[in-house]
Amino acid sequence: MIETVKNAWKIPELRKKLTFVLFAIVIFRLGFAIYVPFVDTKSLALQFSTLNNGNLLGYFNTLSGGGFATASIFAMSIYPYINSSIIIQLLQVAIPALERLAKEGGEEGKKKIQTIIRVTTLVLAAIMAFGYYITLKTYGVLTRTDAWSGIVIVMTMIAGSMFVMWLGDQITEKGIGNGISMILLVGIVSQGLKAVTTVFSLAWWAILIIVAICLGIIAFIVFITEAERRIPVQYAKRVVGRKQYGGQSTHLPMKVNMSGVMPVIFASTICGVPATIVGFTQPAQGTFWYNLANDWFAPGAPAYIIIYVLLIFAFAYFYSTIQFNPIEVANNMKKNGGFIPGFRPGKPTSDFIAKVLNKITMMGAIFLAIIAALPLILSNIPSLGALGIGGTTTLIMVSVSLETVRAIEGEMMMRHYKGFLE
Repeated sequence: MIETVKNAWKIPELRKKLTFVLFAIVIFRLGFAIYVPFVDTKSLALQFSTLNNGNLLGYFNTLSGGGFATASIFAMSIYPYINSSIIIQLLQVAIPALERLAKEGGEEGKKKIQTIIRVTTLVLAAIMAFGYYITLKTYGVLTRTDAWSGIVIVMTMIAGSMFVMWLGDQITEKGIGNGISMILLVGIVSQGLKAVTTVFSLAWWAILIIVAICLGIIAFIVFITEAERRIPVQYAKRVVGRKQYGGQSTHLPMKVNMSGVMPVIFASTICGVPATIVGFTQPAQGTFWYNLANDWFAPGAPAYIIIYVLLIFAFAYFYSTIQFNPIEVANNMKKNGGFIPGFRPGKPTSDFIAKVLNKITMMGAIFLAIIAALPLILSNIPSLGALGIGGTTTLIMVSVSLETVRAIEGEMMMRHYKGFLE
């Protein structure tokens, strides 16, 4: 990866793009030093320091780069945009008009989908900003509680979130890689530095174990992320006039971890809801809701881990079903004269692809469950408690890093062929 970046830096056009990305990252991080008005940031940081990892606000704080705990203008970061993208993607399955717009609308259809996503982002940002304001009011960290101060706080948060979305689009357009993923990565890395400090405060043997486990997890993530099941496809020969077409052999690639990190994000969000509700309502100790959040949904608790893993499996199958349609793939293959050796075109082919999809989805779900649940299990060991930050952030960091390296390599390859043709 380092060698790829060094080689890219030698090319003037790529150096300009990399410089723009670095400049955008600096702007993004500077936003975290600007705080929302009328908030006692020291008292708020003290409140967040008492949150456990299972609290939804603590989870948002990690993904946002620590902005929630300091009430910065970028506190919500890119999270409203990510949520709106997921919602619109899921609605494409339920609403035929959206599905047609995404598949048959071409470039114009993609622009309309992006407009819908941005409008949805604005609505979600308004809802999240108001919820954050209510949280600040509940914690008693506001220096002013009148209506005008509330409007200022909510509008500032909305503006910050929309600016981050715009900044991500600029990175995608003028930089390298996916800007939204890049911003998410920067926020997580900024929080990861605190975890590194915590690790080095432990005993030497605990540090060695944690480093070895982290390296093993990263290698495992890279291996599974790059793994794919290749189904052989043969195209029949066709004679048109005096020319012969087809007859070549190729393959249908199917990623093992087709759903990416989304199932883990969904599962973490749902599992964090009970602890967050208890944090808002503050029920008396010993009541049902208090015990539910602190015994069942406490990070590292057996019930929490079991529910967490089951949700990951459920969302992995749900998301892979949305992303990959065996019937559609089989029909497209049939139209182009392709077939899988040993299977007739049509339903037998789609049934075989569906069977393979179920198998690799199972392997991908097992992979996600191991990455997400292993740190929670190890966090029950006192000396290894630093691992309780979860595997979700590690999975996001590795996936985005691989995606960025592939984008840089793709840009370098384009420059190479352009120079060759000239």
